[in-house]
Amino acid sequence: MAKLTTEQLLEQFADLTLVELSEFVKAFEEKFDVTAAAPAAAAGGAGAGAAEEVEEKDSFDVILEAAGDKKIQVIKAVRELTSLGLGEAKAVVDGAPKAVLEGANKEAAEKAKEVLEAAGASVTLK
Repeated sequence: MAKLTTEQLLEQFADLTLVELSEFVKAFEEKFDVTAAAPAAAAGGAGAGAAEEVEEKDSFDVILEAAGDKKIQVIKAVRELTSLGLGEAKAVVDGAPKAVLEGANKEAAEKAKEVLEAAGASVTLK
């Protein structure tokens, strides 16, 4: 496989939806054991704390607290919301409390919460 240039990679990323890009970032972080979060020092000294607070309000983690009685429906909902396979989604549900989505915007987090709760799960947003 030919090595892609930075420009070619950017062109490929431009074609992705936000959900696909978010899934890519998560996979990248896991594969290389890194985080895409900018260090606080790069945000600019004293203003860094305020910038982080604003960022946190725009970014939510969807935490599955418990699967409830309808475990199979909850597993299906987790698969619908993520790119996880059956075994991985089951592991998330079995490992509750566990994050289903991390760093989601408010709208996506609330939608995920509705879907999971409709399936019978207990969910919190952090």
